Amino acid sequence: MKGQLAGRQVTMAHDKLRQRFEELLALADVKIGGDRPWDLHVHDDRLYVRVLTDGPLGLGESYMDGWWECEQLDELVRRLLDADLDERVKPRRDFPRLFLAKMASLRGPVDAFHIGRHHYDIGNDLYRRMLDERMVYSCGYWREATTLDEAQEAKLDLVCRKLGLYRGMRVLDIGCGWGGTARYAAEEYGVSVLGITVSAEQVKLARELCAGLEVEIRFQDYRELDRSRDGTFDRVLSLGMFEHVGHRNYRTFMHTVQKHLKEEGLFLLHTIGGLRSVSRTDPWINRYIFPNSMLPSARQITTAVEGLFVMEDWHSFGADYDRTLTCWHRNFEDAWPELKGRYDERFHRMWRYYLLGSAGSFRARRNQLWQIVLSPRGMPGGYVAPR
Repeated sequence: MKGQLAGRQVTMAHDKLRQRFEELLALADVKIGGDRPWDLHVHDDRLYVRVLTDGPLGLGESYMDGWWECEQLDELVRRLLDADLDERVKPRRDFPRLFLAKMASLRGPVDAFHIGRHHYDIGNDLYRRMLDERMVYSCGYWREATTLDEAQEAKLDLVCRKLGLYRGMRVLDIGCGWGGTARYAAEEYGVSVLGITVSAEQVKLARELCAGLEVEIRFQDYRELDRSRDGTFDRVLSLGMFEHVGHRNYRTFMHTVQKHLKEEGLFLLHTIGGLRSVSRTDPWINRYIFPNSMLPSARQITTAVEGLFVMEDWHSFGADYDRTLTCWHRNFEDAWPELKGRYDERFHRMWRYYLLGSAGSFRARRNQLWQIVLSPRGMPGGYVAPR
């Protein structure tokens, strides 16, 4: 009798959780077991308590574990974010993550190399197959482009034109990745480039890809630059690296750039941005993709540059990241038969969730993409940015 009563109580609790889960999904016009591409199909009923307890972290982890499927994952995420469901489901075990995020924000230069090992060193084979021909791991510029290669080349040319590069200039590339930007600038504009990155694998491949050019690639954190040794630069650029700096280090980063930029120089910052000022990132992204990273807000950026730079231009084209991520995902899935010998199925699902979930967040306009041009003293007569 007691066993039957306990069984009924468990069933009732489960039904309540499912009902609550369905009510939340209905706000996003998503159904469990529906026939639309963005509907959710549940394979494990433990999903309901996991998501209602752990929020976005539980949703991502349960997808990695195969507890649910969705034909059009990016559109599902877009709908969930448009309905603000990430705000409605508050994780019950959030305090430990808040504490760890706070401690992580105090990290010093040595810890900066952790993101290199965790994310960028996982395999050049993966990135070679996922990215464009130049291996540029940041948002493409799709204004007139029709392919990923065209969009990335258009972005690189836009950056060079915004900086007004010409032969003989010396350029610093902070977060140079696999050297795609440095290589393009050296080949097309005749500049010399110092590129720095915290990824050992990126250094090895970047040096190979930039061989024979006026390009130096270093395994180095930006705080290790030394003006007495490295001098100053005509131009500084940073594409897709500022997201790893952390809010406590934004001002330090800007001071470093100012110290190494000539007074008549220009600095271009290309970064994903968030709508609100935060001190931590999405818990799933933090655990599995980009540890200790966060998206700066417009206010955090302007506060960091106050008194150091003149704002010359602020260009927003975040919708282009949706298309870029969709292309990366297509390339990744096409290459999976070659990659699966090195990466397991859980990684496959994790990476798919990362790429398509990110595409959905840009489609929902939760995430932004900004290119910001700054000068130490202001450009005489004003600055006109190319588009």
